[in-house]
Amino acid sequence: MGLAQYSIVARGTQWSVLHDGNVHGDYATKESAFESAAAAASLAIRQGHEVHLSVPGREEGEAALTRQTQ
Repeated sequence: MGLAQYSIVARGTQWSVLHDGNVHGDYATKESAFESAAAAASLAIRQGHEVHLSVPGREEGEAALTRQTQ
């Protein structure tokens, strides 16, 4: 089986999931984007794929889960 890679990425004040070179979804929080990616990753695991899931850390001045600054 192949490799399924999911990355949580910022898009303006929203978060999205990058998978296979395509950006999916507009989520208000990093956590909600992660939950969506985790559900997709779970399915990929059941299908026998190796899975990589990455979430960026918080940048200076950034709120814990959203793109708005504190």
